[in-house]
Amino acid sequence: MGQVMALQNFLGDVMAADGVVALDRLVAELRVTKAEMAVAAGLSRDSLAKTARLRSRATQARLRDVVEIINRVLPWAGSVQQAFAWYRAQPLPSFGDQTAEDLVKEGRAEAVKRYLSRIALGGHA
Repeated sequence: MGQVMALQNFLGDVMAADGVVALDRLVAELRVTKAEMAVAAGLSRDSLAKTARLRSRATQARLRDVVEIINRVLPWAGSVQQAFAWYRAQPLPSFGDQTAEDLVKEGRAEAVKRYLSRIALGGHA
């Protein structure tokens, strides 16, 4: 029950009512700077610094990918920060030891999500 609350709280904490990723809340939750978040999401610093670019479909899609991946890892990572550390540093053997961060930067977030879904269902990495 506590983990379900943590998941709902994480999504509720970082998503605005209109479905937009609330950058200030996301960086606060992850305990990173906006510049570090830009690097982790494979975005330019301007993408996160300028309001119009932050609200663009492409920027929001990339941030949403990061949020969704962290959300999927959170139940077994133990905390939001540990889930983010996994996202940034854990080599994934199925992807030639690239990290989830590497794959998201390449535009392959859906592959990471499918990988995590297979793991959640008891499949092999």
